[in-house]
Amino acid sequence: MKKIFLLAGLLAVALSGLSAPLRRPQPSAAEPAAALQAQQKGPNETTENARIARIENGLMSGSQIRGQAPKRMTIADRMQFYKVPGVSVAFFEQGKISWARGYGYADLASKKSVTPETLFQAASISKPVASLAVLRLVEDGKLSLDEDVNVKLRSWKVPDNKFTTEQKVTLRRILSHSAGTTVHGFAGYAADEAVPTVVQVLNGEKPANSEPVRVDAVPGTIFRYSGGGMTIMQLLLTDVTGKPFPQIVEELVLRPAEMTHSAYRQPLPETLRAGAATPYGDNGDPVPGGPHTYPELAAAGLWTTPSDLGRMAIEVKQEYDGVSRRILSKEMARQMLTHQKDDYGLGFGLESPGKTLHFGHGGANEGYRCLVTTFTESGQGIAIMTNSDSGGSLIEEILLSVAREYGWPEPVPAEHTLGKVDAAALPAYAGTYEGTDIGKLVFTAKDGKLFVQAEFLGPATRELYPESDAKFFLLSHNITFSFEKDEKGSGAKVVIEAGRTFEAKKLP
Repeated sequence: MKKIFLLAGLLAVALSGLSAPLRRPQPSAAEPAAALQAQQKGPNETTENARIARIENGLMSGSQIRGQAPKRMTIADRMQFYKVPGVSVAFFEQGKISWARGYGYADLASKKSVTPETLFQAASISKPVASLAVLRLVEDGKLSLDEDVNVKLRSWKVPDNKFTTEQKVTLRRILSHSAGTTVHGFAGYAADEAVPTVVQVLNGEKPANSEPVRVDAVPGTIFRYSGGGMTIMQLLLTDVTGKPFPQIVEELVLRPAEMTHSAYRQPLPETLRAGAATPYGDNGDPVPGGPHTYPELAAAGLWTTPSDLGRMAIEVKQEYDGVSRRILSKEMARQMLTHQKDDYGLGFGLESPGKTLHFGHGGANEGYRCLVTTFTESGQGIAIMTNSDSGGSLIEEILLSVAREYGWPEPVPAEHTLGKVDAAALPAYAGTYEGTDIGKLVFTAKDGKLFVQAEFLGPATRELYPESDAKFFLLSHNITFSFEKDEKGSGAKVVIEAGRTFEAKKLP
């Protein structure tokens, strides 16, 4: 999982001894047509296919200019625009997968098409799946949500310091990203790189390529997304059960939820690679060496399909309603989907105040972007997976089209009034800015326009449109940038509104 903000509105060991082996996806016999093809049909074929066709031809950007008719775009065109080779989508409602479609290519070199069974890295969607396993062990009495994790950790301990004197790192705080732990995400390891153990990752020891996982804020006081915390949780599960992490989640979550095309296997064995999507960068080139390996399994290590993610979400919804308890009781499922810190439950991102109840998660590994989201009351939801670093932008546009077709209250495109700005004022905003959880942003002024290149948006440079002299917006995403000047009249700080509020200060 890269250090990246989720733009779609919710905004990475070997598997041994498993009694239910992962089914190998079967490659499609047909070549994908230029207009993209459907691989799986559901009931009420005529009506359903008409809805799918409207979705495929009704994509729109996250921002619109007030007074201008929204431009409708096709999945095929937007895949080409963003250089996304392949997309897989599964829509679910009424306790089942209603339809699933694959678009484009799982691998450009071989022209292997994406099917609903094509495997993708789930990246950070690994977190809520792993969280289900943790909560099951809590219900079984083997773990406690509010106990200091150091009590049961055996092979490593969270280093104590001034921040942990009174408040401790607990599972509840890890699952809600409020434990005060460091390390936002992980870059993974290329095919030719040595892979560290979990303890080496936690200590930041070679060959680990991430910083040590430490506590630098009083646990329980702030929300801060932390893949490092989830890696502590991963080690705790293996220490307590004495089993490999993949086996734990297989037994407690994947098998009960009937996620038959899913496994925490890093790296993916060659026998399964034929059914997996090749990862690609923003420029359309394949990631050198293929998929990165993520020993941080709980944080980023799941391989799966959109249909399996849908089955997971369906199971959580049914447990929330008390009609199933294959993994959790109704009481625990409801606790999982209750706000713990800010807009986060126990493993899932939740709705903001005043929004319709929903739960979900996004993910970003090297060469993969994905999302799963579900409306808590109706049970309608969708999972989208792509094999490109620029897939996040496409996911947002697909999600907007799905929401419009099914009458969802959100997401909806934001409307902005296009204002005028003095071109002479724009150079004051130019420069490099950096902020916590948002990374670096580089603003440039050229030909009377302002542009941004931001880590969380990928390498592309994007034009900003003015609402006022100090506030700008993107057309590609529902994101605004508001500048604050210093006493010299130069840009000193920029506030980014992107589902959450971020601040970035100008670097010298």
